[in-house]
Amino acid sequence: MRGGAPRTPPLPARETWSALYRHFRPYRGTVALGGLLALIGAASGLAQPLAARELVDRLGGDSSITGILLLLTALVLFGTAVEAVGSYLLERTAESVVLAARRTLIGRLLRLRLPEVERTQPGDLMSRITSDTTLLRAVTTQSIVSAATGGLAFLATIALMGWLDPVLLGVTLGVIVVIGSAVALVMPRISRAAKRSQEAVGHISAVLERAFGAFRTVKASGAEERETAVVEAAAREAWLHGVRAAKWQSVAGSSVGLAVQVSFLAVLGIGGARVASGAISVSTLVAFLLFLFYLIDPVSKLVGAVTQYQVGSAAVARLVEAEQLETEQLETERPETERPETRGPRTGETAAVAAGPASVVFEDVTFRYREELPYIHHGVSFEVPGPGMTAFVGPSGAGKTTVFGLVERFYEATGGRVLVDGRDVREWPLSELRAAIGYVEQDAPVLAGTLRENLVFAAPDATEEEIREVLVRARLDGLVDRLPDGLETLVGHRGSKLSGGERQRVAIARALLRRPRLLLLDEATSQLDAVNELALRDVVAEAAREVTVLVVAHRLSTVTLADRIVVMDAGLVRAVGTHEELVANDPLYGELAATQFLAASR
Repeated sequence: MRGGAPRTPPLPARETWSALYRHFRPYRGTVALGGLLALIGAASGLAQPLAARELVDRLGGDSSITGILLLLTALVLFGTAVEAVGSYLLERTAESVVLAARRTLIGRLLRLRLPEVERTQPGDLMSRITSDTTLLRAVTTQSIVSAATGGLAFLATIALMGWLDPVLLGVTLGVIVVIGSAVALVMPRISRAAKRSQEAVGHISAVLERAFGAFRTVKASGAEERETAVVEAAAREAWLHGVRAAKWQSVAGSSVGLAVQVSFLAVLGIGGARVASGAISVSTLVAFLLFLFYLIDPVSKLVGAVTQYQVGSAAVARLVEAEQLETEQLETERPETERPETRGPRTGETAAVAAGPASVVFEDVTFRYREELPYIHHGVSFEVPGPGMTAFVGPSGAGKTTVFGLVERFYEATGGRVLVDGRDVREWPLSELRAAIGYVEQDAPVLAGTLRENLVFAAPDATEEEIREVLVRARLDGLVDRLPDGLETLVGHRGSKLSGGERQRVAIARALLRRPRLLLLDEATSQLDAVNELALRDVVAEAAREVTVLVVAHRLSTVTLADRIVVMDAGLVRAVGTHEELVANDPLYGELAATQFLAASR
């Protein structure tokens, strides 16, 4: 993270336009209507110089100018009203594009596979939902319409100017081509600076998430100034690239005014000479000059559209990159012929989901987190019939927690098979598999919100009676009685208003409220005091009579309750048995029982 913002490779122009069109397509009718209104407004503007020419001609005669003045006034009011309506339609549609993009991206990112999340900084992912999608607002509506209406208005204006006087048109186009060529050289710089700026904004989110995610550690370590420096460095990088983008955007924008002003001087000089020679009339010169000033708007729209595209393409590249991250495939997204329910029955299983406690079997499972990393499991095999409690013990790094990740299908086994109820977990619909499992993570996370929201997070349809029952079982009823708002009390960011032991009890209660068939506890009592640990051991032992419980434990008091103990070392299962059998027959377990477990249980 400290090395700077991650770089997103640029997309080819064709892919960028394809991605933009995907966002734009559902609203193309509304955008077309907004564009039509903009064109009508532009047409009313084009009629104004011609009306002004007629007005100048009438000033030299006896004709009334009242009608012309009324026509000019009507054109101005009509054009303004129509453009205002069109602008509102486009702005409203732009907000809808952003909303749809955010909804799609949020739904996708929350279904990312765990390895993808672990490879990507969460803060950077969040910035793609917030700041990157915001840039779609302009580039998918205003820039498209501006390019279309600006281009048509530009061509119409040029045609009318050519009709008035081709010589003056040639002078105007000569100036525009010279200055436009210089602007074209600036556009790639805008794109590069905008892309770096967006990446830097994502880096700011990432470093802030890093600091706030370990806020107490930052303060306890006296690292406020150092972390502030890291965030400031990221903010300065974003500022630097933002300033560069602004510099080139200002060059492009000011070039439009420069082109018109130089053209005005050239047309005024050459046009004056042509009026003096009698080649054109004064009214024609006046109308031509008005068209020249009118040209500012369509040219500005064209330059603005190109500039917005350069900025938006950087955001689109980051959004496309996020969309390409691998997600967990929903069962409805799989081809019908590949869905488990469409296949023939497998040996030893039925079409219906088994009731009662689940069984778990590992068959020669190998696993590593990424291809460039060493294997965590080197052929893990064991069988866990249900119900009952099975404890996993072993040195740190033996692969105990990874067992749970493979059962939950957070990760896919590299080799071998993981079976639940005799069925490979890869053939289970994910929602069905995880509905059967209650899982308590090692750090027992609690989400910001109320205590009730945390308890029912995995069981949103739980009744009040079920909630009260699980509060008593998890020894949380006393805590709820002490809280000012009971179950509606806010627990703070990541449960910061609760103690470590209280967070663990909330996590256990949340898993129990799900009424699982398989309960996974990863050191779920490590932060509890002796009294609460004893109480929750009884709860787990009671649950183990009805469901299958797998527990990673470092306390002897928990391990000795297990019906079977799986001893793991260096990614292998070296022994399976009861506490007494393993103490007598496995030296590693005997050493752990005499040192680590006993020390941890004091």
